[in-house]
Amino acid sequence: MKKYLIKPNSKLHLNRIHPQESGDYPSTEAGCKQAELHTQKILGKLSKLQERLFASASQSLLIVFQSMDTGGKDGSIKHVMRGFNPQGCKIASFKIPSSLERAHDFLWRVHQEVPPKGYIGIFNRSHYEEVLVTRVHGLISEKVQKKRFQEINDFENLLHKNGTALLKFFLHISKDEQKRRLEERARDPEKQWKFKLNDLNERKFWRQYQKNFEKTIEATSTAHAPWIVVPANHKWYRNLVVGKFTLNALEKMDLKFPPPAPGIDFKKLKIK
Repeated sequence: MKKYLIKPNSKLHLNRIHPQESGDYPSTEAGCKQAELHTQKILGKLSKLQERLFASASQSLLIVFQSMDTGGKDGSIKHVMRGFNPQGCKIASFKIPSSLERAHDFLWRVHQEVPPKGYIGIFNRSHYEEVLVTRVHGLISEKVQKKRFQEINDFENLLHKNGTALLKFFLHISKDEQKRRLEERARDPEKQWKFKLNDLNERKFWRQYQKNFEKTIEATSTAHAPWIVVPANHKWYRNLVVGKFTLNALEKMDLKFPPPAPGIDFKKLKIK
């Protein structure tokens, strides 16, 4: 999975990471079940590590999800993050800025949602909307986009220096897979509430979005805040990749439970 991790200052070509690929797991029912079993083992480990993170309250983890529409942000949060205790999580979703938010710099509303020490933060869309959607629709110039890249890097470096580890996932689906998922939503009465006509309009800008995702990821994938491009046509493989990288990030923290309160002799302790 190392090739999915985008190294700093490297050139990204999204067409070289195929959305349909599934690593060492064949695209069969057997391969799916094998990957799901592996994912279940990862979830068990995530739960234990989160307990240490919460108890130590010395670091935090921020997980960012970006994708094209129907890319699987909600699904990733639902299936992989179920390994976490909700009490130790902080989830934020960033939509069109309000008038109050527009009156501040574009990172103002984001900083307020950063997880405190001991917590795991999950962004369903993020500050990256302000260099993607805005640029694709001509709301900002290329010059402003580049300026915001640097501001984002500075912001994420600040978080890193203050004990927040960052993981940024781009869930990479094909245009054909998006078409299939949109059609599925339109046919299923239980999913029609998710369908929006604007999704069809945004689909017309597919090439522009792909180009800007490449540019954005190249400019903002750093050693302390890396981007991971996740092949996401197979939901079961997407979940495995997200889970694996999340587990690696928590393991790197070398989390330990804090020592007990001083003055307690647990060998002699009697509770009546």
